[in-house]
Amino acid sequence: MKPQVKATLLNLLCAGILFVIFMYGIGSLLALPYIPLLFGSAVLASILTPKFGVVRTKEGEKVVMKWFGYTNHPQD
Repeated sequence: MKPQVKATLLNLLCAGILFVIFMYGIGSLLALPYIPLLFGSAVLASILTPKFGVVRTKEGEKVVMKWFGYTNHPQD
């Protein structure tokens, strides 16, 4: 699997999992209508999800993650 595809799938998977967690978590705590609940959950998930990307190194392309100031990148 190409690193670009892997990074895209990881981004989608993490955002989806966080969206579902926020949707049910906020929905069980607050009695919000459906549309604001969807919008709020999507915004929170997009802000808080880790971002995956591809970096080219001497050894080849590697998938890296960035999340709240923490960056996991290969040592050059």
